[in-house]
Amino acid sequence: MKWFRVAVVMLCLSMPVAARAEAPFGLQSGDRVVFYGDSITDQRLYTVYVETYVVTRFPLLAASFTHSGWGGDRVSGGGGGTIDVRLERDVIPYQPTVMTIMLGMNDGGYRAFDDEIFERYMQGYQHIIETVQKALPQIHFTLIEPSPYDDVTRTPNFEGGYNAVLIRYGEGVRDYAQKIGATVADLNTPVVELLKKANAIDPKLAQRILPDRVHPGPQGHLIMAEAILKAWNAPAIVAAVEINAKKKRVVQATNTKVTGLKSSADGLTWKQTDQALPMPFDPNDPLTALVMRCSDFVQALDQEPLRVTGLKAEHYELKIDDETIGTFTPAQLTEGINLAELATPMSKQAMEVETLTEKHNTVHYGRWRMIQVPLVGITAPNLQRTLDDLNALDGELVEEQRATALPKTRTYELVPQSATQN
Repeated sequence: MKWFRVAVVMLCLSMPVAARAEAPFGLQSGDRVVFYGDSITDQRLYTVYVETYVVTRFPLLAASFTHSGWGGDRVSGGGGGTIDVRLERDVIPYQPTVMTIMLGMNDGGYRAFDDEIFERYMQGYQHIIETVQKALPQIHFTLIEPSPYDDVTRTPNFEGGYNAVLIRYGEGVRDYAQKIGATVADLNTPVVELLKKANAIDPKLAQRILPDRVHPGPQGHLIMAEAILKAWNAPAIVAAVEINAKKKRVVQATNTKVTGLKSSADGLTWKQTDQALPMPFDPNDPLTALVMRCSDFVQALDQEPLRVTGLKAEHYELKIDDETIGTFTPAQLTEGINLAELATPMSKQAMEVETLTEKHNTVHYGRWRMIQVPLVGITAPNLQRTLDDLNALDGELVEEQRATALPKTRTYELVPQSATQN
């Protein structure tokens, strides 16, 4: 699934980065993450987005990711086997140090709240935690409050609606997470708020955020990924630069290195080596534009501010590696432009990383769901060799993904433009 991008031209860059970014990021080098859940996890969208963010924002962080969602799953298991089969086959062998769990959509039964059903859900949830902890005593959990059923853009099927049931399930997950000291991520509230805001602007388009009321489209998954990353104290800043052109001085360089600053009648030039990449989006996708307008994704996770003061010409063309990024006034450059919202060589590099993230997860999915599980019990001599070869291919794609995310030095130019040139 392609990353989406929207050109929300100006961002209020003067706002402080949220306090959560001051805490250490929730993953450490060497962490092994397993994403566990039902069909919403099985879509491999929010999970791919989380992985891509980590790889692009922390290119030297050696963390690995395995996607183990199975459509229809409950806390008791489902089409892929009982919960004990699922955990023994699809979680524990990967020796995760971090496990995310999102279950509940199917457990609630798509009916009004029932105390007995809820109690079985919480007992099953506890069984999952205790089983994994017994095998992996040092594991850390991120428990996810279930994503919503869309009772916003459509009329609820019964009084109160099914999402009210999922909110009760989420409260149970939150209370249990606090009890065991686990991280908790709320994937319901931010998507519901998004639906409300989008529905007030464009009801027809808003329905596409959760097309079937259960499974979010890519843009909805992006906001769900944001919720997990916030729970992990993900930083908003990609890189931040401020230059005083008049004094020919770099005032600020955060998460980047600026060298070779030169000023002349032909403009301003410098080289910049960022330590992270932005999240790229498609500027021509109307649903993404609506989602970005109705959420805080850019402000919370995708800030790449460039400020340049002391400029005198009427307009300036910004080039990066000889590519024209846009034309701006001195006032815009003084206020700051968010490069993460523009088509840049950095966003194209991030897109390449995202594509490799998808590819390596597709290889893992094929190995697991199309060969390992269907052929269980088969003693064909080449079966294990095939599984091993696919594991090796997966690893090679991950290596390429990480290499693609590594910092590159870019050449920046601000070229004066007269009014007639615009």
